[in-house]
Amino acid sequence: MFDIQLNSFVRRVNHASELKDIIKATGAQLSRKGRSRNWRLQGSCSQCELIIQRIQQQDEPSWHWVLEALNKLKPKPSIADLVAEINANPNITLQQLIIKTDCSLIEARKAFDLVAWE
Repeated sequence: MFDIQLNSFVRRVNHASELKDIIKATGAQLSRKGRSRNWRLQGSCSQCELIIQRIQQQDEPSWHWVLEALNKLKPKPSIADLVAEINANPNITLQQLIIKTDCSLIEARKAFDLVAWE
């Protein structure tokens, strides 16, 4: 579960109604906090991933701050997850692993080392 406060949501984004529709279509909850201009976005991790994908498809520059806030919430894969990914796809390169899992270079190298020394 995630819970993000989006301050001045309607004022900061263009086409706010389209973004609201995208968010609500994923099943996440977007609600206004009282009578303020601040909004609250709540949902599950899978809904977070869907929102990120759909925002990236739209390519609206004013929505990038929402995208950045959601990307901060994404859980980082553990070394065991990276090792499992390498074992599932033995021909994967270091760069492909970094792009696919959004891990750091150091984490990817550790995972490759663990697989090589098993």
